[in-house]
Amino acid sequence: MQDWLTRSAVAQGRAIEQGALCPLTLTEAYLEAIHAHPLRDRIYSAGTEKRALLEAVAARSRAREGLRRGPLDGVALSWKDLFDSAATPTAAGSALLAGRTPLRDAQVLRVARQAGTICLGKTHMTEFAYSGLGLNPVTATPPCVNDHNAVPGGSSSGAAASVAFGLAALGVGSDTGGSVRIPAAWNDLVGLKTTHGRLSLDGVVPLARRFDTVGPLARSVEDCAAFLAMIEGRLPADLRGSSLSGRRFLVLEGAPFEDIRPEPARAFEEAVVRLEQAGVRVTRATLPVVDDVLALSAVIYTPEAWAEWRDLIATQADVMFPPILARFRAGEDHTAADYIAAWNRLEVLRKRYLSQVAGYDAVILPTAPNLPPNAARLLADEGYYATENLLTLRNTRIGNMLGLCALTLPTNTPSAGISLMAPPMQDDRLLRLGAAMETVVRG
Repeated sequence: MQDWLTRSAVAQGRAIEQGALCPLTLTEAYLEAIHAHPLRDRIYSAGTEKRALLEAVAARSRAREGLRRGPLDGVALSWKDLFDSAATPTAAGSALLAGRTPLRDAQVLRVARQAGTICLGKTHMTEFAYSGLGLNPVTATPPCVNDHNAVPGGSSSGAAASVAFGLAALGVGSDTGGSVRIPAAWNDLVGLKTTHGRLSLDGVVPLARRFDTVGPLARSVEDCAAFLAMIEGRLPADLRGSSLSGRRFLVLEGAPFEDIRPEPARAFEEAVVRLEQAGVRVTRATLPVVDDVLALSAVIYTPEAWAEWRDLIATQADVMFPPILARFRAGEDHTAADYIAAWNRLEVLRKRYLSQVAGYDAVILPTAPNLPPNAARLLADEGYYATENLLTLRNTRIGNMLGLCALTLPTNTPSAGISLMAPPMQDDRLLRLGAAMETVVRG
């Protein structure tokens, strides 16, 4: 049974459908693995064992009666600590929300439950989802699968760790500036940033509502496609037969490669070579519009986050992790006029970008320009924390600012991912490209 814990979510679902795997036995194995894992308290913020077992018993009955509700019926998932869960603490990784216990599930969790998935529990995250590093001394800092002393990426840090360490089949996270893709890349997983507005945010603790998105962290592109289809109540995109031959990809040069570390740079270039060998026509170009977009991010993100939480922060600012508090307070520096002007400008730049990349099937870039930093050093050096956090988020934030969908895939280099981006609401097309790419880029 232990071998099943590291199989893909869809593979587990197929085995349940064929009668080769029992949902209850599988859930019990995950719960046993969680209890036995020495790092479990750094990964899960709260367990939902009773709920998981009840859901697994129901899934077993449906499987026996031939009444499964979809490909992931009976498969066990973890949920980031910002998705409301009935009768389970949901604190978004912050002492400011300690003891907050919702009365009902978030909409996406309700849909997932109705589709037959099992809720294993809630996973640790960066405080209020406001960092790409995954460091959280307030609650817990999950480990990176490739270096237990390094941060795992954030803010969906525990979501990534739960899958990477074999403690969930799929982790559900959120992505506002890279919070699905960074931890997925640093833990050698696939991560999907869905188009903003595609999945419900009802019952999801917000950071910046005009950027917040829900997305999966998983072992395969197929898993991500199955999750998205499940939440949308439809069949998954058909990933079979997707080819790279004749596809046109644009390597986004310029900003994504500034100060890039040797390992992710090398991993990306090796992946590009493999894509070209598979028939992809690769063009390289610097788009000045990207620099213009990135220059607006501070004027847009920080006021949204500050407006959301300033009243609560005013009551107990001293319980927050200082670097996170500083990021929130930076939102005070911008006027309403600055914010509105920035959004007006961003809408123009979004249209300009889409026109410039219209001839390409996807735009590709390194998911993160750095590798997971040491957690102790980040805690000891606020300057290092600030520079590494901004560097970590830079590449992924491009997709959020432009309103795109994006997918990260692992490469042959540990903790180094390659990302592809597509226009808004083209998530399924992006997943088909990703399915064709995932074996190619790993050789």
